[in-house]
Amino acid sequence: MSLDAMVEDTTHLVEIWVAGWAGCRGYETRREGRFPAALRADTTREWEYFAHDPSDPEFAQLAARTAEVPARILTIFTNDLDRYTSLAQRHALNVTSVSQNMMIVDMETQDAEDPWLSDDELKLEVSRTDGVHHAVVSAGEEVAASGRVFVVDRTAIFDKIVTEPGFQRRGLGSFIMRALAAQAFEYEVETGLLLASLDGQKLYSHLGWSTVCRVLMLSASDEGSDLSVG
Repeated sequence: MSLDAMVEDTTHLVEIWVAGWAGCRGYETRREGRFPAALRADTTREWEYFAHDPSDPEFAQLAARTAEVPARILTIFTNDLDRYTSLAQRHALNVTSVSQNMMIVDMETQDAEDPWLSDDELKLEVSRTDGVHHAVVSAGEEVAASGRVFVVDRTAIFDKIVTEPGFQRRGLGSFIMRALAAQAFEYEVETGLLLASLDGQKLYSHLGWSTVCRVLMLSASDEGSDLSVG
């Protein structure tokens, strides 16, 4: 399937992303009607529901489930932010984040070779645990940058791509992405998916990624988190 065809089926992409994101973090998953949900056991200890452009009745049902517990989150994947922001207000949910985008890439455009660090101060370590591939760049005992990737249905889901403040602007974000891509190519991957913060969107665009849709996070509380990191 072409990348354009995959983008047309955003509902399927959300299903794959949730499976990979939950796989990266060891989260339990289930269904809420036709929509996926994940138990954020390490943070909120509550369920998060995910939906791409739900109908008004579907949104009402998901909102009601979300509002039962303040720590629950409803995450909407959409390019119609105004519609779902209005629906959220109608159902007494707060917008806790609107800064992220779902992004996609054809993995054939990505470098399959293990990257090399030009700085002798830095060291790359890669590992795999329960199907999750990790990449960590360290300077002595200090972590400089890190990330992880999990493969689902020939799709590599990248997660928690972080460069620590003291090591930014040294190309380590790109380096971690290349290191993870090299690990993902151990499988027959065709596509890459991730959620990107505002800062990440610049990096991933530079690496050939394109935006699928916006990400709107809602909750009965005022607290939110960045799905790509938190």
